[in-house]
Amino acid sequence: MLLEIGSLLMVSGANTERVKVTISRISSAFDCNSDLMITNHALMITLTYKDNIKTFTSVKWVPNMHLNFNLISDISTMSWKIVEEKWSVERINKELLLLDKKPLYSRSLVLFLVSLAGASFCRLFGGDFVEMGLCFAGTFAGLYVRQETMKLKFNFYLCVFFAALTSSFLIALCSFLNPGRDFIHALSTSTLFLIPGVPMINSFSDLIDGNILNGTIRGVNVLVIAFCIALGLMVSLLIFNLN
Repeated sequence: MLLEIGSLLMVSGANTERVKVTISRISSAFDCNSDLMITNHALMITLTYKDNIKTFTSVKWVPNMHLNFNLISDISTMSWKIVEEKWSVERINKELLLLDKKPLYSRSLVLFLVSLAGASFCRLFGGDFVEMGLCFAGTFAGLYVRQETMKLKFNFYLCVFFAALTSSFLIALCSFLNPGRDFIHALSTSTLFLIPGVPMINSFSDLIDGNILNGTIRGVNVLVIAFCIALGLMVSLLIFNLN
């Protein structure tokens, strides 16, 4: 149960210290001491009862991140209720099932709002309404491609590359067909939706908290994602010979 909670927190975007604190809080409610080892894709926990007679150790694989801040908040709130109201294991498992099944935003709404955010960034960077429209279309297409490639279980970094290539290709094509316009603001903001903000913040947070290994791994992951974004942009520029 504790490993499942830790896995949900990791997948939802919680940093290492948040996972440790939450697991420790819940285990203490059952008079257990927990020792948790957290890596980028695995959790290992050892529970020791306070009488030191029984010890339990288990490992769980953690899938790729799928951000859900509402789930992190709900689990944190649940952990305090477990301590204060002395919940049973059965009740916790039932609550976890309910929390994990809470509906997320619809795909069409996510596509529209992320594309609108991209167009807004384009405007903030100095783009006109034509560039905003192109950025909206490029972001929409790139995000759609990323979602589809993720469904097909492509390598995560390839998904980022294809998304960046799709977004920039569409705008670079428009620039190629209109020699008098370069649409630079649309081109530079169409891939902003791919920027790994949460892993970047978690990397710094882990390093500050002393979780050097996880902080370093997440930092390297951020650099690889940034490289894939840059590679997608570069390929589009090379295809249309844009400077």
